[in-house]
Amino acid sequence: MKLNKLSIILSCGLVFMSAEINAQKKDTQKKPSGTPTAEAKKPDAKKEPKPYNKVIDSTAVTQKGLLDVHKVDDKYLYEISDQLLGKEIMTITRYSKTPAGGGIFGGEEVNRQVVRFEKGINNTLLLRSVTYVITTPNEDKPITKAVKNSSADPIIASYDILAYKKDASGKNNIGYVVDMNPTFDADVQIFSLNPINKQLLSIQAFQKDKSFIQFVKSFPINTEIRTTKTFSTVPPQISRNPMPKIGVDFPAGLDAGVVTVELNTSMILLPENPMRKRAFDKRVGYFANSYDVFEEDSHKSDTDVFAVRWRLEPKSLEDAERQKRGELIEPKKPIVYYLDPATPDKWKPFIKQGIDDWQEAFEFAGWKNAIRGEYWPENDPTMSLEDARFSVLRYFAAEIQNAYGPNVHDPRTGEILESHIGWYHNIMSLLRDWYLIQTAAVDPQARHKKFDDKLMGELIRFVAAHEVGHTLGLRHNMGASNATPVEKLRDPAFQKQNGHTSSIMDYARFNYVAQPEDGVKDLFPRIGDYDKWAIKWGYSYFKDAADEKIEKALLNEMTKDAYQNRRLWFGTETNPYDPRYQTEDLGDNAMKASEYGIKNLKRILPNLIDWSKESGEDYSELEGLYNSLVGQYRRYMGHVTKNVGGVYENPKTYDMAGSAYEVTPSAIQNEAIAFLNEQLFKTPTWLLNQAIISKIKADVGVDAIKSIQDATLSSLLSNDRLVRLIETSSLSKANYSVDELISDLRKGIFSELKTNATIDIYRRNLQKVMVSRLIDLVASDKNAVGNFDGKRISVIDTDIPSIARGQLVELKAQLKAASATTSDRLSKFHLQDLVSRIEKALNPKQ
Repeated sequence: MKLNKLSIILSCGLVFMSAEINAQKKDTQKKPSGTPTAEAKKPDAKKEPKPYNKVIDSTAVTQKGLLDVHKVDDKYLYEISDQLLGKEIMTITRYSKTPAGGGIFGGEEVNRQVVRFEKGINNTLLLRSVTYVITTPNEDKPITKAVKNSSADPIIASYDILAYKKDASGKNNIGYVVDMNPTFDADVQIFSLNPINKQLLSIQAFQKDKSFIQFVKSFPINTEIRTTKTFSTVPPQISRNPMPKIGVDFPAGLDAGVVTVELNTSMILLPENPMRKRAFDKRVGYFANSYDVFEEDSHKSDTDVFAVRWRLEPKSLEDAERQKRGELIEPKKPIVYYLDPATPDKWKPFIKQGIDDWQEAFEFAGWKNAIRGEYWPENDPTMSLEDARFSVLRYFAAEIQNAYGPNVHDPRTGEILESHIGWYHNIMSLLRDWYLIQTAAVDPQARHKKFDDKLMGELIRFVAAHEVGHTLGLRHNMGASNATPVEKLRDPAFQKQNGHTSSIMDYARFNYVAQPEDGVKDLFPRIGDYDKWAIKWGYSYFKDAADEKIEKALLNEMTKDAYQNRRLWFGTETNPYDPRYQTEDLGDNAMKASEYGIKNLKRILPNLIDWSKESGEDYSELEGLYNSLVGQYRRYMGHVTKNVGGVYENPKTYDMAGSAYEVTPSAIQNEAIAFLNEQLFKTPTWLLNQAIISKIKADVGVDAIKSIQDATLSSLLSNDRLVRLIETSSLSKANYSVDELISDLRKGIFSELKTNATIDIYRRNLQKVMVSRLIDLVASDKNAVGNFDGKRISVIDTDIPSIARGQLVELKAQLKAASATTSDRLSKFHLQDLVSRIEKALNPKQ
């Protein structure tokens, strides 16, 4: 019988009490009446602190640092100085080693939290977790009490003080020796995995007997604790009615029932002199931090939002003066990224170059040698890859096709303290597919199954620069590519000077617009005009700005001046309505750019067999490339579709002219529908290359075409888009409307009704989808809603069902007329069927 911990305790307690009662009975029988029984043993009094030299004796091995760490026998004791009490410490826990097969990798962040030590009662020290939600600058005002009363920080540990360290006089305490091992060799959430991660990794109970502290190292501003933690795993379940499983099963867990991870916790002191905050500006794409601020004289609380960035400061006042005169100066502390020694040697120079490429942008802000990449010094015992003092690009042996660039920053000010960029090995596979599908029509180097090292190295360099940009505080600028006119994407001189997008932080991969006859050679993204401007905004040093408000005013003037140049605009990655802000797109007109892109896809498609073949291999490589090509085509359809019902978001402030929001011009929306009618709804039979499909698919592609058409048409007629069109067309008769949208779609999708042409299987499928979508709109109920700008609008209470009904009435008449004149048997059946469906929808009770 399996007992839980509580049951065992109770069981043991009952056995003990039973034995004690029996013993008392025997004693009562043996002893004369009146013999006193032994008194119950009193609990041990709480241990008082001992003299320092009795706890930290001559055998102790001591490391001086943020926390002085003493190793006595096999135990670590930690000495917290009196000066450290109340100061804030950032703790960052990372995986050092992980089990295989779980999607987690050594070097990735597990947890981060600010903590502080403070005195407790009865000779104890407390460790509190600090969360920044509300604050006040008025430390000497009554409102401070209200803020503190509503922002109590949780106690995560309490330590008995084993010994006090005294000053030379022997009267004052200057240090406190405590045993923190129970915090680190246990499963304390802040220094371990949180409950969500455990659930996702199918991790269960902590195994104390299989967990321990490996080592502790201490340095001037940080202390590093390496631990090994073992957990039991959730056993696999067998059921006749299996439920979807949350999370993954580690192969090691399935084999052994437990998994072991190695973790490294860095405790790093936050800057004693906090960096000046730089007020966030939505016109410039920086990550931001925020908290609510309560001021004594304010009528309401304000939210303090500030940019996340590194601290760059001159070495001296003389240097600051030189920089003010326009000279480049070196910062007091440059930004350094180390390369993981696990990185393949042949890629290291390219990754380092991707880091160093940002030097040009920092020169634009007045700094030289402000950023650099360095190779990891493997023989330096004072350095660790997980040490929070160092920023590292970590290389993961993983099948994931990705890379990412996070940062760890001071929550008080936004100062970036360090970054560990994640780089997955299989990113190269993704880069190969992107570059081949987007540029092989113009670049012969892309026409191979495996790229040469120089080309792949340059692709790696581009990704490295992009991810480093994130660690500098920069968000994606999805509007940057829209600043380049489409025809300039075909201009070799313009491309050589400017590139195809103004920001490497856009998702504008490679120049798919350039045609073979153009002679364009510059096909890669690179650090552009916007990136230089954004670094100038974030990293300019204002010697004479006395405070944040003055600095904000200076930055505002800089930003207004910059916004006269379209290439310096920021286009948010979060706007779902602005067609200028999209991923994977190029140019200022999605219809023109996509048309050029399709021309290149048509050139590439017939060559995929030759460019992917290898003797003795199956056609999986060919299938992957074909799917990538179809995926690129799908993206073009999405880029165009977003123009319909589009709303432009122009970042503006009170002192800037122009509207913050504008409706996408009707002419552009008309152009978008015309493109879709021509390039998608007129069957793209060129995708159905039988030489390829016969090798990779069992079907001939009917359903594949239908799925793309269905998805696009469903998106065009979605409740959200139609509600936007209802709202925007109400502002002006010149704006594109729901009725115009459906009419334009009908002209393209049902063009055979006027020409009396035979309707093939692809078009019959598409027309059925169109009729089904209109019927759905007529049958809208009260639960059908459209979302626009955070509002949920009931579709049934708008003109949408009325317009759909009117369109179906008109369409039914056309279908009837066409069915009477067509000579094709299947076309006639199809038209009659559509008439029947429409009649049933319009008169459901008949």
